[in-house]
Amino acid sequence: MPYRGRFAPSPTGPLHAGSLVAALASWLDARAHGGCWLVRIEDLDPPREVEGAAQDIMATLAAFGMESDEPVLLQSERGSHFQTAFNRLEAARCIYGCACTRSDVELAIAAGGLPDVYPGTCRNGTAGRPPRAWRFRVPAEEIGFVDRAAGPVREQLDRSTGDFVVRRADGLWAYQLAVVVDDAAQGITDVVRGADLLDNTARQIALQRALSLPTPGYLHVALVVNERGEKLSKQTGAGGLDRGDAHGELERAARHLGLPRIGATAVDPFLRAATAAWAERWLAARGV
Repeated sequence: MPYRGRFAPSPTGPLHAGSLVAALASWLDARAHGGCWLVRIEDLDPPREVEGAAQDIMATLAAFGMESDEPVLLQSERGSHFQTAFNRLEAARCIYGCACTRSDVELAIAAGGLPDVYPGTCRNGTAGRPPRAWRFRVPAEEIGFVDRAAGPVREQLDRSTGDFVVRRADGLWAYQLAVVVDDAAQGITDVVRGADLLDNTARQIALQRALSLPTPGYLHVALVVNERGEKLSKQTGAGGLDRGDAHGELERAARHLGLPRIGATAVDPFLRAATAAWAERWLAARGV
C-alpha cells in the first residue's frame, strides 16, 4: 500500500521541542517514502484542552514547513465512528462494564494483585453496581510486533496491564479505542511517534485484531527530556517553539533524532536535506 503517516497532537497547549521531534520524525518518514502525511487533532479530553491551541498547533506546523496533505481530522467530530466500534466489541463480548473506582483497583492490587494491572474484578459482572467505565477483555496470549527502532517487542497484556478502559467513567472515549479507529479510517500504514507510546502498542494491536482492522508499522523515536530526566511536556514546564527561528528549532530536533547537522539557513532547504539524511538512516538499511 502507498505510505500514509500521521502526526496526532492533543490541543493542550502550544507545540514544544518534544512534540516537534515527533512531528518532524513522522513528516520525514512520510516524505522519505514518497508518501502522504496527515495531521489529526486528538481533542477527546475537553477539560485538558486549551482554547485556541489547535489553531496555534496548525500555524506552528505551517511555519516549520509541515502541513497536512489532507484536511485535518478532529477526533471530537468522530464520536459516531467510535460508537460503531464500541458496539462491535460489545456484540463480540470483547468489552464489559466496570464499576470499580480507582481506590477499588488499588485495594484489589494491594490484596495480592499484580502491580499496575487491573485485577479483573468486574470481568464476570458488577455485583449489581452500575458500570462506571467499559473495559476491553485482553487476550491471555502474547502479542508481538517489530518496532523499527526498538526491534522485536513482546507483551502479554493480562500480565502487564490487564483489561483496559475503552470508554471512561466520565463518558469520554479513551485514547486506545479512538486512535485505533482513526488510524484505520485514515488508512495509516506507518505510525512514527515518541517512545513513551511504545507500551501502548500491544493494546492497540489487540483492539485492531478484535475489530479486524489492519496493523500499521511502528517506529518509536527517543523522547526529549528535561534536566531532571523527565519527558518534556506541558506538565513539566516545556515552553513553546520560536517560530522566528524555525530552521534552528528544526536543526535541534533533527540532531536529537540522530541526523547529522544539516546547516541550512531556511526551512525549505533544511527539510529537503533532512529528508535525504532520514532516508539514508532509516530506509537504506531496510533496502527501500
